[in-house]
Amino acid sequence: GVFFLMLLESACIPVPSEAIMLFAGFNVSEGEMTLFGIVVAGVLGNVVGSWVAWAAGYYGRMELLEKNRLIHINRRHLECADRWFERHGDATVFLARMLPIIRTFISLPAGVARMPFWRFTLLTLAGCVPWVLLLCFIGEQVGDNWEEWRDYLHYGDYVVLAAIVGFIIYWLIRRRRNGTQPAEAGP
Repeated sequence: GVFFLMLLESACIPVPSEAIMLFAGFNVSEGEMTLFGIVVAGVLGNVVGSWVAWAAGYYGRMELLEKNRLIHINRRHLECADRWFERHGDATVFLARMLPIIRTFISLPAGVARMPFWRFTLLTLAGCVPWVLLLCFIGEQVGDNWEEWRDYLHYGDYVVLAAIVGFIIYWLIRRRRNGTQPAEAGP
């Protein structure tokens, strides 16, 4: 169950990994599961689900770029994403795997940007282990109070969501200012 739910979460289906792994950690405290077993199942589910999302981005790149009328991505934006992943892709994938909300969707842009599969896999694995282990450990330590803690962790989701919205607003304002500034007169 842990493997399957974490696979869904990493395949861009917003299943909350916090609830899954905290509850699995609770089951460790009850003696029904082992910490090692749920960490392995959670990490493997994340990696396999990430492969699905990475492949959708990698093989669906041209579909997103040219053929899809509903979700059409400008070629310039795609080239910008490619440059970003060339410079910062490794750190982005690794760190995003430890952030709520973003961790669910980072595989898709990594695939669109053509990040090499094995490098993507290693970075995903390295980023998933601390996240899954931390949630399992908290779930085990909290024991019977796991539902209360799960509710508190949603505040972290809100902080990350607010940061994303703030970044988008900043980016739009900066882009608008750069596009509407009058041209300077030459010497």
